[in-house]
Amino acid sequence: MVIKDSEFEDSLNYALLRGDMGTNWDIDKDERMMNGTLDPELVQRAKERAIRAQLNSADGDTCELHDQFYRDHKLLLVLFRGLAVMPILRSSPGRITFDWRSWASIYAYCFYAVSTIIVLIVGYERLKILQDTKKFDEYIYGILFVIFLVPHFWIPFVGWGVAKHVAVYKTMWGAFQVRYYRVTGTNLQFPYLKILIVMFSVGCLVCAIVFLLSLSILLEGFALWHTSAYYHIITMLNMNSALWYINCRGIRVASSSLSDRFRKDVAIECTAAMISQYRFLWLNLSELLQALGNAYARTYSTYCLFMFANITIAIYGALSEVIDHGFGFSFKEIGLIVDTVYCSTLLFIFCDCSHNATLQVAQGVQDTLLGINLLKVDLPTQKEIDLFIQAIEMNPAIVSLKGYAEVNRELLTASIATIAIYLIVLLQFKLSLISQQMPIELMETIKQGQKGL
Repeated sequence: MVIKDSEFEDSLNYALLRGDMGTNWDIDKDERMMNGTLDPELVQRAKERAIRAQLNSADGDTCELHDQFYRDHKLLLVLFRGLAVMPILRSSPGRITFDWRSWASIYAYCFYAVSTIIVLIVGYERLKILQDTKKFDEYIYGILFVIFLVPHFWIPFVGWGVAKHVAVYKTMWGAFQVRYYRVTGTNLQFPYLKILIVMFSVGCLVCAIVFLLSLSILLEGFALWHTSAYYHIITMLNMNSALWYINCRGIRVASSSLSDRFRKDVAIECTAAMISQYRFLWLNLSELLQALGNAYARTYSTYCLFMFANITIAIYGALSEVIDHGFGFSFKEIGLIVDTVYCSTLLFIFCDCSHNATLQVAQGVQDTLLGINLLKVDLPTQKEIDLFIQAIEMNPAIVSLKGYAEVNRELLTASIATIAIYLIVLLQFKLSLISQQMPIELMETIKQGQKGL
């Protein structure tokens, strides 16, 4: 459920209606005091809030003015659009939309059609190599290369299929930043985010090239021209990891900024109206965190499954080489280790970023609420504090992929345990094959010895 702007208006106008503010305070006369009793600083703060109350988070131009998060990570969205993964557009001020008939979608169809031809050609070659392979372990390596082609075919499902939800999520950021400004009086800033985006964008492309070239050099049967089908796939996987990190970092920065402003405002004036406004703003932030997991549920569910499969097969292949040939560290083993480290790193980033983001959402605000001396505030303020604490308890900060899995460090440990179980089963199968081959080899050795005699 998206918080409606009308509901947010009701929360912001908890103490006095907007018309009452205009009657009591003349915005043009900053030195005037209310009834000659209030602190001039508090009157000035109330006047500024009355001015900010005129802003509407549903207005596109207002959202465009305050949407710093979009401006900072716009480059990453452009790269996703260039790879035909997420054809969303800034169709109007403050609004990100998706349309199956937009020029971005048409470009995505054309790009996908051309890349599909290349992937099918390379995939056919990989399957021919797989069919000609006689050794069991060679099948494992061939399967690994085929699996790396699979993400291309789920792009329409996990990219275009969720583009509408992603567009809504990105638009929600603009509305949240307007509301943040209305409540706190400051614009939300994301330090160094734009620089990080540039570094990640270049890094995703470089890592894809280095990773594929290293596999081509280290692993037999992986021709250099075969890498042409994998560049956009590996880049997409890298960028998915970078995009998740940026979204989680945005949530973390917003949480930290909100808790800092809340602590400072409580120190100046602790009123029921102010706490009510921050409570609704915090609920909006919690909604953003939940919308993140829901919008990208398909994308990162398949992302995790892909990483699980690759890590399991790559580790098994490396261990099989060790069992067969000892600790020689051939090029084949090094290539499989590179694949394992690469997929494990992406999986760790995905889980760890979510964990760090969820820790920041409620911690700072909750510490401030618990530190308020209830004996020094009035009864309505006490009730608002209780409501705020209850809201935090009833809206736990979690990132859930539409209920299928909660993304945190526990997901990482559960993944490691699952991978370990599969490796044990596969290695038992490997050892059983070796034990079956040993008697046959032993009989052949005995027969050759008898012939020699």
